[in-house]
Amino acid sequence: MILRTFSNLAAAAALAAALPTIAIAQDNADAAKSEAPSIEPQVRTRDLSGTFGGQRIGYTATIAEHVLANDDGKAEAVIVTTSYVKNPRDTSRPVFFIYNGGPGSGSVWLQMGAFGPKRVAIPSDARDDGAPPYPILDNPDSLLDVADLVFIDPPGTGFSYLTEGTDPKKYYGLEQDARAVATVIRRWINDNGRWNSPKYLGGESYGTTRTAMVVRELEGATYNDVGLNGLILISTILDFAAREPTPGNEMAYVMALPNMATAAYYHGKATAPSVEAIAEEARQFAIGPYATALMKGQDLPAAERASVRAELSRLTGLSDAFLDQAELRVTDQRFYKELLRDRGLTIGRLDSRYTGTDYDNAGEYPDNDPSFYGIDGGYTAAINSWARDTLGFETDREYQAIGSDPGRYWDWSLSGRGRGAYLNVAPFIGDAMRQNSQLRTFVGQGWYDFATPFFGAEYSLNRVGIPQDRVEFHYYDAGHMMYIRDEDRAKLSRDIRAFIRAR
Repeated sequence: MILRTFSNLAAAAALAAALPTIAIAQDNADAAKSEAPSIEPQVRTRDLSGTFGGQRIGYTATIAEHVLANDDGKAEAVIVTTSYVKNPRDTSRPVFFIYNGGPGSGSVWLQMGAFGPKRVAIPSDARDDGAPPYPILDNPDSLLDVADLVFIDPPGTGFSYLTEGTDPKKYYGLEQDARAVATVIRRWINDNGRWNSPKYLGGESYGTTRTAMVVRELEGATYNDVGLNGLILISTILDFAAREPTPGNEMAYVMALPNMATAAYYHGKATAPSVEAIAEEARQFAIGPYATALMKGQDLPAAERASVRAELSRLTGLSDAFLDQAELRVTDQRFYKELLRDRGLTIGRLDSRYTGTDYDNAGEYPDNDPSFYGIDGGYTAAINSWARDTLGFETDREYQAIGSDPGRYWDWSLSGRGRGAYLNVAPFIGDAMRQNSQLRTFVGQGWYDFATPFFGAEYSLNRVGIPQDRVEFHYYDAGHMMYIRDEDRAKLSRDIRAFIRAR
């Protein structure tokens, strides 16, 4: 939004002198508003071309600022979108609105790693990305052959920001963030004449949480619904209570167990015919004997405890003695440190294929996440080079790949409940799917992702009220950002391309 200004203050003042006192007061207020500096949104476009999905495509890349103002017309937030639209423009083409997670994460990861027309090349085999220069390559796995793409950086991420004096709590929160993103989506649809285009909405990690919140905003507006064709969830987190391993919350241990088994399999600490096989073994054990044992608490008989401990050791690669001392309950942080302690290594949280070396080997928790510091440099360099040098975006602001402010101020309350309550946004997806008979949901999960475990995604989306015949799961041989692995980036692209074409 471009803020309104008054070009003739002298005329306004003369008119005010002839009006009653209440009118003078109103004019003074209007004049004061007019003195506030307006923000002229920056828009940069480039006509480019590339080969995507085997098709040669010309497209227009547009990086643009969208100004959100309060009721008084004061600019509060500037949100940046980067869109890629096929030429010639075709309003019957699907459009896919995409963001990342965090909260506080910019869209760089999906844009420069998976779906954008360019990607940064980093090692595909769980090695560190090293130092620059990082190759920025054509991305044949971009989805531009099947959909126009709109990447959104919510406030506090990427180049998007809150203006001076804006209360962070107006934008940093479950519902606040969703309203801002939904506003930008509606505005983009309107400005580009895409109201009747097929529409897809999705993101990664907290971006899946955002999707549940935004779909409530878009399809729950009585007089201004935005119909959607599909939701695309990558590395899903919807049920937060099942992810907090606090004393007494046994479900968190149940949800993490299959991931421990797949990580143990990858590193040779557990044996099975395949990762799929050990994942299924662990699922059945987790919801059967293991969950039963945890629910029995201190009433668990010794013989049953020993039996469960032995199977837990077989699946996770952890020693019987360690599991006994941990009371059968191993937090993910302890697992990262313990699994390969005999090799002097830790494993990654975002991707347990990655390994790291800590300052010493005696600690209980790892020093850091090797699957994050092994990739971050390449992505930050790539988005800055692409946006500034190629698309021509001009700013002295630093790109916030992982911004700190949103997480610092984030309001996790939902409908008057705090985060201490059972926070689960999956029912919003169920609501939307029941009210829209053609809305489908795609779920992509990495076998080696501890940040958003695949079993947690399955658990949250098979609850009552979610039509199972319109939810499809796809699995990948990597972690949270499965597209880092070349084979899985291609597979993810094929799977989503087929999902969009199947409408």
